[in-house]
Amino acid sequence: MTAPHVPEIAQIIQLAIAPVFLLVGIGGLLNVMAGRLARIVDRVRALELDVLVADEARRRDEIGELAVLARRMVICHWAIALCTVSAMLVCVMVIVLFLASIGALDFGIPVALLFIAVMSALTLGLSLFLWEINISTRVVRVREEYVRAARSLHGS
Repeated sequence: MTAPHVPEIAQIIQLAIAPVFLLVGIGGLLNVMAGRLARIVDRVRALELDVLVADEARRRDEIGELAVLARRMVICHWAIALCTVSAMLVCVMVIVLFLASIGALDFGIPVALLFIAVMSALTLGLSLFLWEINISTRVVRVREEYVRAARSLHGS
């Protein structure tokens, strides 16, 4: 095994740059997902305190909302987990690219399979994120009287 020369190392680094941009994008997505999860957790904590002192009708509504929030937390958790796995697989892919280049080995198939795994985990994570958003928008509705009042204010 011969040591790689500077031009070969530069080429390896160029190959690794695209996955690094992918990591940056996944990091942004994880930030958004973690923010949503934090807001859900904050709402759960507030409701858990209020449900103890609420009247019967409000308690029933809050318990229903807690059930939806619990479901959203689980979905958010799995979306974050899958996107994190995707990011870790990108890291493994970069490592394999370097090892293949240093050892002058043909790792084309493993790198391709890793990329497929990255995209699969990312797609599943984003699908779960979309599902969580869908649930949140179905549950929260603006009351019709507020919509009518806004229309009358704006002349629509």
